[in-house]
Amino acid sequence: MSTAYPWVEPPWPTKELPREQLEDRIQQLLGSTNMCVLATVGSNGRPIASPIEYWADGLELYMLPDPGTPKLKAMQRDPHVSLAVNLPYHGWHSARGLQYFGRAEVIEPHAPGWEHGMKIFRWHEWMTDLAMDTSKPFERQVLKIVPDRILYTETWLWKQGYGAKQRWKREG
Repeated sequence: MSTAYPWVEPPWPTKELPREQLEDRIQQLLGSTNMCVLATVGSNGRPIASPIEYWADGLELYMLPDPGTPKLKAMQRDPHVSLAVNLPYHGWHSARGLQYFGRAEVIEPHAPGWEHGMKIFRWHEWMTDLAMDTSKPFERQVLKIVPDRILYTETWLWKQGYGAKQRWKREG
């Protein structure tokens, strides 16, 4: 028996969180960090997974992919992506993360949605870190990730009577 965290022992609850609470917890996690591992399918059919910075707008994520990379080319060829976000793990009582399954939309500079994406991404801080001219955003593609489904995991939910694995699916 766990002395400090007795609720991590079986039997574990499986009850679903109400959708609004699940979306809130997902957004809390997305706001707790801004790095993910993004997976795409390369031209040879093999996966490409790499870390990338993101900023969230609700459940949609915005990124600035490096031009001409295999990852960007893969998303232009096939927009289906998966990504993972996780917080540091310190034992079963602290496991918290998510997996996205969705599609990538590459938005060209000044196309509809580009200005919004640049506001969400916080390009100013990004360019400052790279000692670039911040008088205006640079003209670079913005990547928007729209989830179709999300698998959210948080073992602390056991303590509250809910299952640690929660599933979110886009309505409609």
